[in-house]
Formats: sequence, C-alpha cells, structure tokens
Amino acid sequence: MTKQDLQPDQKQQEAHPEKEEPTKKIKRESILLEEIQEGYRKLQKARSTLYTASNVEVGETPNEVLVETRAYRLLHYQQMVSKTAKTPILVVYALINRSYVLDLQHDKSWIRSLLSQGFDVYLIDWKAPTMADKYVSFDDYVNCFIDDCVEVLLKKNKVDKLTLHGYCMGGTMSTMYTALHQEKVRNLAVIAPVIDTERDSTVIANVAKNMDVEKMLHVTGNLQAEQMYALYSALKPFKQGVNKYFNFVQNIDNEPFVDNFLRLEKWLYDTPPIAGETFRQWVSDIYQKNLLVKNELKLRDKLIDLSMIRVPLLNIVADEDHLVSPQCSAPLNDVVSSIDKRLMRFQTGHVGLIASLYSQNNVLPKIGQWLKARSQ
Repeated sequence: MTKQDLQPDQKQQEAHPEKEEPTKKIKRESILLEEIQEGYRKLQKARSTLYTASNVEVGETPNEVLVETRAYRLLHYQQMVSKTAKTPILVVYALINRSYVLDLQHDKSWIRSLLSQGFDVYLIDWKAPTMADKYVSFDDYVNCFIDDCVEVLLKKNKVDKLTLHGYCMGGTMSTMYTALHQEKVRNLAVIAPVIDTERDSTVIANVAKNMDVEKMLHVTGNLQAEQMYALYSALKPFKQGVNKYFNFVQNIDNEPFVDNFLRLEKWLYDTPPIAGETFRQWVSDIYQKNLLVKNELKLRDKLIDLSMIRVPLLNIVADEDHLVSPQCSAPLNDVVSSIDKRLMRFQTGHVGLIASLYSQNNVLPKIGQWLKARSQ
C-alpha cells in the first residue's frame, strides 16, 4: 500500500462542504442563543433580587438599648464568652452611613470578633438629624452626646476609664474627646481617622477643599442623603457603577456572594443626612483650614490640643483607603504626647478594614492583642 493510498481522496474531502458549513453555523447559533437566554435569566434574577436588598437582615448580634435620645441610641452587646478584659469599649461610629457595617454579617462582624475575644462592647448608634438639628455642632457630639455615653458606661461598670474606639469620622471625634477628657479614657483606638487633611489626596478631600459649604448649606440646611450618596458614587464611577453590577449579574447564582453584595448595597444606600453646622465645621475647619492637626480647632471656647493626649494610642489605617488617605491618618502618632503609641497598617481598603474576611483574619486578632494588654 502506497502513501498515496493512505491519504483521503481530495475530491472526497471537498465533496460536501455545503453540508458541513451550515451544520457548524447552526451549532454556533444554538450556543449563542443559549448564552443569550442564560444572560437574560441572570439579568432578570439580579433585577428581582436587588429589590430585596432593603429586607436583608443586618446588625443581628444581640444587644440591648441602654439609652435612647433624639440624637443616638447607646447599645450594649450581649457577652459571647466570659469577659476577660476589665476595661469596657465604647465604639464611636461615624456620622456617615449606618453603624451596622460593623456588624454586617456573622463571619465579617467587627463587633462579634471583639466579643469573642472577651471584651465588653458598647456602641453609639447615631440617629438621622432633622431640619431642627441643623445647628447641632461637633461641640454637641463630642462634649454632650459622647460624654453622656461615657458617663453611662463608667457608672454601669464601676470603673473610672474606658477604651474609646472610633471609626473614620468617629475616630476623629474620639480624638477630639480624648484631647478634652482624657481623664476618662484609658486607651484611644482609632480606625482611619481624618487628622491632617493637607496630606489627604483622595477625591473626597479635593472636593471638600474646593466646596462652597456656606452657600450649599444656606440652600439645604443639612447635608442631604442624596448629596452624600452622589458624592460617594462619583469616587469610582466605573467600579461602583457598571463593574459592580456586572459582577453581581455574573455571580447571581452564588448565594454567599449575593448575600454579601446585598448587605453592602443596603449599607451604601442607607445614608442619613449630616447636621448642617457639623458638616460646615467638617469641611471648613478640618478639610479647608486643617485646624485639627494644627491644634487650632475650637469647640466653642475649648481648644483641641492633640499634644495634650498622653493615653495609649492605637492608630489603624488601610494602605488602599480611597476615602481617607493613610497619609492623612498616620500623623496622629506624631502630634500626640503618648509614650505608648502604635500605628498599624494593612493592605486593604476603607470598608475592607472593618467588614471582610481579611479583617477577621489579619486585623482584629492584632487589635485584640493590643487592647487586651491594656484593658486590665
């Protein structure tokens, strides 16, 4: 048998090209149709699922309301294990969005992690201000609301000092409070505090530094929720818009992904107003004039001098933070007079620092160790 005999007849190969091509075309069209139908199914499922975001359960760690006023609720969380730290922790959340991001879901809860490490945890859950609150200022938040909560904790626990633990703007307010009332503070532990705004290169900082806040508040009274959400949506328009929802549709059948997405989505849209005078001070005095780090900020007649702070300080920052530059938070360690002070930096973002598996595995164990050594 010759080599030529083993080769198929060229005429046979070319005999039915008109039959093979339509078959391939039909198969491709069938696959394409299936992909379109699957994409449409996912899109419809994603659309209906998004409508349920407001019904998602968050902040489920058991707690009791110790005090409730028109400005805040003071929550006390139920112990999960035997209390091993004598010093109670008062968590001061920011005035932006809602505090349940610290207790978003069981496996990513900042609150539950602290409880599981034996700490006694309290939290100030800020209420949304109304137009009647447009003249409420940082003096009210720091010297009235926070101080009232501190007094409740000290009396309830029969101690003379507590750990003040603030997040973002809450970290800034905790720093202000400590500068004025450190006789009541054993430890100051802050997460991504706004301190030196001259070093803040974020979009938010640039917007704040160029904002005519007086003119805006003259029209709106308070900073409205819609304005706040529009600002945050503009920070990363592709990631927070097109890309975010594209990923959601692609993962719509992944139940853990969907649950996590809906909780974060609920939190992102749950944006309360900010009292007008407080927002004016935040923009004008802190971002535009940078008075806090210069030790020139006054709450009424009380000067905030950060160099007066001598209590142990833990400053926790995220290197990938797009809301508060780590370079803005880190200078706190340079301006206080504390001997016992530490700066912890983590490779994550603003929300990832507090509400992620990375946070549970890498951030909270180290924070717990630092606090426990100073909470007896």
